[in-house]
Amino acid sequence: MEIIGIIEDDELLNQALQIALKKEGFHTLSAFNYKEGIKLMKQSPQLLLVDINLPDGDGISLCREIRKYQEIPAIFLTGRDEEEDMINAFTAGADDYVVKPFPMRVLIKRIQAVLYRCREEKDEFVYRGLNIQFSHKKVFYQDQEIKLTAKEYKLLLYLARNKGQILSSDQILAQVWDLDGDFVCANTVSVTINRLRKKIEPNGEQPVFIKNVFGQGYRFGE
Repeated sequence: MEIIGIIEDDELLNQALQIALKKEGFHTLSAFNYKEGIKLMKQSPQLLLVDINLPDGDGISLCREIRKYQEIPAIFLTGRDEEEDMINAFTAGADDYVVKPFPMRVLIKRIQAVLYRCREEKDEFVYRGLNIQFSHKKVFYQDQEIKLTAKEYKLLLYLARNKGQILSSDQILAQVWDLDGDFVCANTVSVTINRLRKKIEPNGEQPVFIKNVFGQGYRFGE
């Protein structure tokens, strides 16, 4: 489950962001000012939502300070749609910039897009002994290579990149089978997942990687 740090002094908006993100399967950390934002970094969030105007400083300076010590994607939130603010934000390394008020669904999509780009830049995915090497398209479990078909690998990649999120059979069909999904039945997803489980799960009776979520779909990891 990816951790999103929310640095926003508006308490109602901060709470609304927490609720919306948790519904999408994210874990959240909250700060309401510059000082709390610095302290929040000790808990290692994977992405920051930063209000540009904080009561004891500004979000752009905060982001610059944080990036002296670690690289972390950031989306800036602001009540002002001004060119100078946008330029300053992107100069400071903003990955995106959202003007208030904004539809929560749009912000969620922007967060997912930024996280996806960040995952793409990494060369591997590691979780509980399972290692996916993107550049070589190879999968290992506890240093033993696992041979997957092209479809199994693509399925595993999609599930892993959405770790912690519940994915329906329709979502998986659309992303893994692409246009072919129009001609493939939902049962194909469960058959392929079961085949993949037999190859990667240390104990098929108690899966640790791919889990069924009753009535909703599948989730990779916690």
